[in-house]
Amino acid sequence: MTRSRWTGRLWASWPGRFGVIVVLAIVAIAVVSLFWTPFDPLRVDIANRWAGPGADHLLGTDGSGRDILSLLMAGSRTTLWVAAGAGAIATITGLALAALGALAVRAVREAVAVIVDILIAFPVLLLAMMISAVWGGSLLVVVVSVGIGFGVNIARVTRPELRRVLHSDFVLAGRASGLTPWQNLWRHLLPNVAPVFIVQLSWGMAVAVLAEAGLSYLGFGATVTEPSWGLLLAELQQYITVHPGSVVWPGLAITLTVLGFNLLGDGLRDATDPTLSRRGGPHRAATTHTPAVTA
Repeated sequence: MTRSRWTGRLWASWPGRFGVIVVLAIVAIAVVSLFWTPFDPLRVDIANRWAGPGADHLLGTDGSGRDILSLLMAGSRTTLWVAAGAGAIATITGLALAALGALAVRAVREAVAVIVDILIAFPVLLLAMMISAVWGGSLLVVVVSVGIGFGVNIARVTRPELRRVLHSDFVLAGRASGLTPWQNLWRHLLPNVAPVFIVQLSWGMAVAVLAEAGLSYLGFGATVTEPSWGLLLAELQQYITVHPGSVVWPGLAITLTVLGFNLLGDGLRDATDPTLSRRGGPHRAATTHTPAVTA
């Protein structure tokens, strides 16, 4: 499938379009916040504490007089850093474990299966809290723990798919033509499991956003010197009965970002999976990505 074709299919679906718009908007806000925010996000202005939304402060201020809009803009950088970092670690961990579990000798495959079963028993948040207890709470701990946790999830889902595609005719033909197992993995296996991998990765990035917000809320994530939506939510919720409107903004930002990543993953799955076609309906014909075999 050509790039223009799957990007067209992605934009044609409303989940994909919504996900693209939300993710691009978050990226744009994060980039802009590197150079400009309405106010210094960490500047305390007691004289303007709990100011309501207005011309000076579009979303109001918090109990320290900090501009909420500026905090949200700066916090988007933290959110993207966690999502991208956790996604990169999850990709490396998940594909490495899945490839070893599918292509290695039997003893290694069984060892990988046992390791995945053990690690999958630990929830991501619990793993992050355990690591934080040893190394201290920080964004790096969140990134590493979430990345490893969802890398195991990716391996668990991707490994059976790799084993299934491994017995396809075009993979056997590639092996007969002299391709090594790792060349077969790169040219033939990964393109066929890409839709499953993309969905798992987007889900992992979405949960990474939630994990960062939750851990920062509990005091295991971002420090007070790092703008964070979860930390802002934790600070504002103490005054929810007095200033309920202020809590809406960080909660809405977290919700939209998580929803955007999830729907972007659904849209990418439908756009890149060659066995799915929105035009075919429930009786769509299934096809297989069969790349040309080269010696």
